[in-house]
Amino acid sequence: MDAAQALFLAQGVEATTISDIVAAADVAKGTFYTYFASRSEILQALAQRYTRRFMQDVDRAVQQQPGNDGVARLRAWIRANIELYVQSHALHDVVYANHHHQQRGNAERNAIQQQLLDILEAGISTGQWQLPAPQVTASLIYAGVHGATDDLIASPAQDADAFIAAVVDACLRMVGVQVAPVGNGKRR
Repeated sequence: MDAAQALFLAQGVEATTISDIVAAADVAKGTFYTYFASRSEILQALAQRYTRRFMQDVDRAVQQQPGNDGVARLRAWIRANIELYVQSHALHDVVYANHHHQQRGNAERNAIQQQLLDILEAGISTGQWQLPAPQVTASLIYAGVHGATDDLIASPAQDADAFIAAVVDACLRMVGVQVAPVGNGKRR
């Protein structure tokens, strides 16, 4: 999988053959077919691995915050999502290049949204915010963070910390947390 990932990133999925992958991995072609039936199957496995690692890294950031501090946990979830996506967007774009919005049952996206929904529901149960439709709020925050991060990736010259702070503040406002901006999108 590591060999396939490196080749897909370097030369693209379409230009990479199974022969290229087995040569780079230094294994026989039969070994490849023991684990994967096709190039698209290894691509799917890479997508699942990408999402699993992404979620583990986000979860680590969230778990560093006190369990009863929903605001800190939500901030950590948003910041980690942005930072990790910026760092890994090239791989994300390779493994999810053929993802279409009509594939609404995307298990990987749903798992990341569930991670966020768990934070939102914990905040509701501890009285940190009131959300009449937490699933809708989770969908809006997830889509907003993902879309905003694409803007950051497209314009890397901007101040990433100020950008992340602005996204975090916008999301916190969405759940009813009062944040006081101080010039440039930075908080007090």
